Amino acid sequence: MTEARLRSFTAVADTGSVRAAAQRLYVTESAVSAAVAALAREVGVPLVERDGRGLRLTPAGAAYASYARRVLGLLEQGRAAARGAADPARGSLRLAAVTTAADQLLPGLLASFRARLPDVEVAVEVGPSRQVWGSLADHRADLVLAGRPPAGVPARVLARRPNELVVVGSPAVAAGFALGATAWVMREPGSGTRATAEAYLADRDAAPPRLVLGSNGAVIAGAAAGLGVALVSRDAVGAELADGRLVVVDAPGMPLQRPWHAVAGPSLTPTARLFVRHLVDAPGWTPAEGP
Repeated sequence: MTEARLRSFTAVADTGSVRAAAQRLYVTESAVSAAVAALAREVGVPLVERDGRGLRLTPAGAAYASYARRVLGLLEQGRAAARGAADPARGSLRLAAVTTAADQLLPGLLASFRARLPDVEVAVEVGPSRQVWGSLADHRADLVLAGRPPAGVPARVLARRPNELVVVGSPAVAAGFALGATAWVMREPGSGTRATAEAYLADRDAAPPRLVLGSNGAVIAGAAAGLGVALVSRDAVGAELADGRLVVVDAPGMPLQRPWHAVAGPSLTPTARLFVRHLVDAPGWTPAEGP
């Protein structure tokens, strides 16, 4: 059972085809097919089956895929730990962040971190909450910047930073705001902000029209264009509030305090410890426990 076979299998699981998996891995289609077939022989059951022109996981393959991802994540984490133990300042760091944190927090943090430690190899994954917490659980990320970690994810909160959620809209929309009637512009399912907005409306028995847009930037732009109001981090709309394109809506129960969290799994590589120490020295961050 080799790493190459596991990577071929998870690539097929993610993409649904041998061709797409081969393109992702920069190998030939025959190499992917051979690797998946060899892995299935080792496991002793079929892992994939034909689905039209593509492939889908068998029930056994679906069960095995989550373990395969975790094994690959542990291998990557082990390499990062070994390199960091040899020289933390020349190790690797795998960060995952939700979109707003990546837009508003990471650029400054990474710029100052790289200025101090230019030889650290940094990889950043950006996605909705469900994705980044999955990466932490599967050992594909050393550290996550997001909201509160969900139940069931083995996680340690190492630092926090205040984060205020507000309802914003264009001046014209804000002037006529009605909780149950004004349209809400929302992120895609899986976003933590989307879940918070849905819970907020449900708690108040409000069912306004909803318009789903695919990114944080699109939600902010849509609200500024007058499509509706949006629940966003105040950090994300500083420029729009300053120039008057957006205003804070006087919505009941607002603002909401939803601090940012820097979260690690059960173990932390030496290089990731360097980043946590740098982070808690940054403006606004406070340590939650020793790294």
